Parts: sequence; structure tokens; C-alpha cells
Amino acid sequence: MGKSINAKELIAKRYGKEGSKEREEFRDNAFSSYFGEIIKNRRKELHLSQENLAEKVGKKRPYISRIENGEDIRLSNFALLSNALGLSIQLTAE
Repeated sequence: MGKSINAKELIAKRYGKEGSKEREEFRDNAFSSYFGEIIKNRRKELHLSQENLAEKVGKKRPYISRIENGEDIRLSNFALLSNALGLSIQLTAE
């Protein structure tokens, strides 16, 4: 059997130590991709095309595509899309 490696070690090896510029860029990209997947999956659950969703929120289809593909999104636009898709956003203090 090969040596096992945990996820934290793997991420540190590939993207640098916590707090490094590379690690923060990885984290930001991961969040953007995660939010894009949520939006895309919900849009598909509702049987909406990207064009349909874009029309609902007053944006253009390529904008929806870019978000679903992991482009960073402003919080105001995320709230707009979430509302159109029947999703809620919850902010909690840690």
C-alpha cells in the first residue's frame, strides 16, 4: 500500500501554506466554483435555461455562464440570483 496523505497536506503541497497568496487565491477560486455549481444545479432543477435566468434578473446569458463556470460574483448579484432561484442566504457570526 502507498503512503496516505490527508487533504490538508495535499492542499498545502499544491497551493502553499495557509495565509500565503497562492493559498488565498485557491480558496477564493474554490468558493467561486462552489457558488457557481449551486446556481447551476438549482437553475437546472427549475428547468430554466441560462437565458431564462438572465431575463429574470436583468442580466445577459454570458454573465450567467461565467458565474456558473466559477467567475467571482458580487454579493448583490448573488442575492439577486438566489432570490430568482428560490434560494436563501444565511449569514451567521462565528
